Amino acid sequence: MTATTTTNKSDRLLHQKVLGSRRFSNYWWATIVTMGATGFLLAGISSYLGINLLIVTDPTQLIFFPQGLVMGLYGTAGLLLALYLWLVILWDVGGGYNEFDRVSDKIKIFRWGFPGKNRRIEIDCLTKDIQCVRIDMKEGLNPRRALYLRAKGRRDIPLTRVGQPLSLKDLEVQGAELARFLEVPLEGL
Repeated sequence: MTATTTTNKSDRLLHQKVLGSRRFSNYWWATIVTMGATGFLLAGISSYLGINLLIVTDPTQLIFFPQGLVMGLYGTAGLLLALYLWLVILWDVGGGYNEFDRVSDKIKIFRWGFPGKNRRIEIDCLTKDIQCVRIDMKEGLNPRRALYLRAKGRRDIPLTRVGQPLSLKDLEVQGAELARFLEVPLEGL
């Protein structure tokens, strides 16, 4: 399987863990934005106080109005963005699992959302209601590759994570494995 999905499979139960916002790229960008925004804010404060608070440069030479003020505002906006990124990582938005149980004839899709009354996103349905496993692909500047369950009387249920698209090989392998396990056709290739 891929790094985005780990699978525990037996003859009766298929459990897929779905990686949410706790992936390396999100940690990377949250760290970069935090460091950059802190630098801008310290530069703004340094130009106001006339005291150098930075190691790499001397922002005390900046005139507070308008350069120091603008740098301070950029720093504040950047820190708010960094706070949002760190909270999304902390809450693991988009993380969860897909569970397919043959014995109880049930499927459970679970994802974490943003805090509030809809933080826990759970979709339950019966295995016999599944019509097919569908692969959705769109190539180009913003590619999209995802797996969906098509169930009777429901919208298509997404199974893969949002963000970085899966490789075509991984998408086909996961789709074929799931279709075989559920004994339904695979569509979209």
